[in-house]
Amino acid sequence: MPAPALWRRLLAESVGTALLVTAVVGSGIMATTLSPNDVGLQLLENSVATAFALGALILTFGPVSGAHFNPVVSAADWFLGRRTGTGLTGTDVAAYTIAQVLGAITGSILANLMFALHPVTFSTKDRAAGHLWLGEVVATAGLLLLIFALARSGRAAVAPAAVGAYIGAAYWFTSSTSFANPAVTVGRAFTNTFAGIAPASVPGFVVAQFVGLLAGVGLLLALYPDVGATADQVVVDHDAATIDKPTRTR
Repeated sequence: MPAPALWRRLLAESVGTALLVTAVVGSGIMATTLSPNDVGLQLLENSVATAFALGALILTFGPVSGAHFNPVVSAADWFLGRRTGTGLTGTDVAAYTIAQVLGAITGSILANLMFALHPVTFSTKDRAAGHLWLGEVVATAGLLLLIFALARSGRAAVAPAAVGAYIGAAYWFTSSTSFANPAVTVGRAFTNTFAGIAPASVPGFVVAQFVGLLAGVGLLLALYPDVGATADQVVVDHDAATIDKPTRTR
């Protein structure tokens, strides 16, 4: 069966990424409102909301686009699957990335508007430091290991819960609070709230995330040499999908 039309997949990636960033930013704003004097509690509230939202969004959009919501996931999907004819094409990766970035920016604007803030309030939160970049390398590599190992072992159906749990935990065990996503990083620059990142800090985070991409892909190839054969099962098991009843390679 053919894959869902590209425009539908791009719509799913854009809307899904927008709602993910809305959850990240919106829960951060709510956390600072409800717990103004306790940063630890604010982070707990933010991380729990993000983890649950991410799992729900993967379940919602996975059958259409794979629910990547993340350029490094899309890039890894292309790289690992290119020799076996699975996963995304190079053109798809470029289109997915644009859709994800635009969706992330829209998500920040939506969150700002929901809490009666100006649509765009560029963050002033400086996150430029070596230990934070290292945290992003670790967070990104770990995310890729999880996603593709689940697909390789035939457990893609548990990806919504597993990926949500990983990101929720990585909020706490990484110094950077685990952005692990270039599109989300760009989107979070458009809000001067709890989840924001200063525009000047974005390039360092994005570079670290792509270093994490290289590390994650290298580890995957070392641990699972045939991982590319299941690249079309990222992030959810498409054989169980009912959208156009596809058993597809994207």
